[in-house]
Amino acid sequence: MMKKILIIEDEEAIRTVLEDDFRLENYDVIVSSDGSDGLAKAADPDIDLIILDIMLPGMNGFEVCKKLRSQGIRTPIIMLTAKGQEIDRVLGLEFGADDYVTKPFSPRELQARVKAILRRMDTEQGDKKDNLFRYGGLEVDFGKYLCRRNGKEVSLTVHEFELLKYLISKRGQVIKRDELLDEVWGKNVFVTPHTIDTHIANLRKKIEDDPAHPRMIISIRGVGYKFI
Repeated sequence: MMKKILIIEDEEAIRTVLEDDFRLENYDVIVSSDGSDGLAKAADPDIDLIILDIMLPGMNGFEVCKKLRSQGIRTPIIMLTAKGQEIDRVLGLEFGADDYVTKPFSPRELQARVKAILRRMDTEQGDKKDNLFRYGGLEVDFGKYLCRRNGKEVSLTVHEFELLKYLISKRGQVIKRDELLDEVWGKNVFVTPHTIDTHIANLRKKIEDDPAHPRMIISIRGVGYKFI
């Protein structure tokens, strides 16, 4: 999918060169020549990265960056700073910029910085998706060990959480009680199959809307359970 970049730069020559270079690299490019207009365009949730000059008419780059972060907009920002102005770089990072490039700069260097940040963002988003499971009103964050039902946090024991996690990982498959015992409690731990049934019953009370008629954790008579 084509990445969308917003370039906020008032110098027409630089803005045009950047726009052409990034279009050649198959980016979807939006441009702005002043801070206020750039701030408005930056609110677009489809924008993947912002290249932001500091010296802008109307509203400088520091103000734009600060306002975006105060509004909860976390789109990555690369600031363009003047040569030798270390204070600009420090302030930019303090206001929430992700990186900076000093003018004059090589377009190749800027493209490398952009690609690195976008790769990092893709990896982070992929990790978040892998760790988060949603089904109906149920939300399970495996990374944070959190479970919510209809927006409210549900308190699960360690075994209940691991049991739910394993069933979800094998979603749609029928899992025998013995397999659940081995995977959740361990192969060298002696517990009876009845332990599984008890934990499933408790789990249903916490995550099902109607535990007597479960819609998520289904019993397969004589075999085990599955998460639909």
